[in-house]
Amino acid sequence: MTPEDLKRFALLTEFSDADREALAELLEEKRVAKGRRIFSEGTESEGLVLVVSGRARVESRRSADSGVLEAGSALGALSLIALGQRESTIFAVTECNVLILPRTAYRRLADDYPRTACRLMEAIVDELTGLIRSGLDLLAL
Repeated sequence: MTPEDLKRFALLTEFSDADREALAELLEEKRVAKGRRIFSEGTESEGLVLVVSGRARVESRRSADSGVLEAGSALGALSLIALGQRESTIFAVTECNVLILPRTAYRRLADDYPRTACRLMEAIVDELTGLIRSGLDLLAL
């Protein structure tokens, strides 16, 4: 995965080339076979997961709803700073390639490239703000 490839993730579109390069150094690549879990509900959340290729299904015991994630999706971003358990299980519908930024690597990013870590956190907060607004809009109906 090159820094240029990271542009396809909405979470990282505002990153500079230098920011993407710093982040790319810390990402761990993982191939997940069709039908296998990417992560499981109730397990300790340990970092950001970026879906590079493939399709994945989201399921949760808390909700009857499920969803499908495509390449370019990011999940688990809050686990970079908040300890806790995963809220859902993610299964690979097809073979998936994912990139993982563990919490420990994010801390290294914050130490070595504080501007990049700050930009990542700003992008996460921006994404969360959009989700909260959407939820509030649904409540207003």
